[in-house]
Amino acid sequence: AKIVDPATGEVSARGAAGELCIRGYSVMREYWRNPLGTKEAIKDGWMHTGDLAVMRPDGYVQIVGRIKNTIIRGGENIYPREVEEFLLTLPPVSDAYVFGVPDEKYGEEACVWIKLKANADIAPEQIRALCKGKIATFKIPKYVRFVDSFPTTASGKVQYYKMREAELDLSQNERRSAPP
Repeated sequence: AKIVDPATGEVSARGAAGELCIRGYSVMREYWRNPLGTKEAIKDGWMHTGDLAVMRPDGYVQIVGRIKNTIIRGGENIYPREVEEFLLTLPPVSDAYVFGVPDEKYGEEACVWIKLKANADIAPEQIRALCKGKIATFKIPKYVRFVDSFPTTASGKVQYYKMREAELDLSQNERRSAPP
């Protein structure tokens, strides 16, 4: 296994996030009847998983997200899973999913859909205030939406792209009115 910088393909330093690549006897040789998919995923015998991971100093690998879910805000990478894990520590939060939405100034901004615990009452600005000093300022979601459920597949996997599409369908006025 190795962790590589997705932009350059160079091996990342231990502790730095990058794409998890694996090879060995248990890794497939190709996608069945899909040469284009094979060409994209397998390079020089390494399977590029699309998983964002960190290799710890002891050699263990920790998955920290998916590359396609990474939010790039003003040149800074935001890993949704990291923000989600923090938000889940907040007492009123039952579940949270973070994803990127387009932004004219920064390229992308973080948006979170939150399902609150029963009888919890909190405003979006209070969620952002609870994040201050706990996670980096650029990682604090600009847009906070409270929902009762999340779009999922038949197997129960949350569909980030559907949440993003729903956010993009909101009127520009509503998005501009959200506090920074």
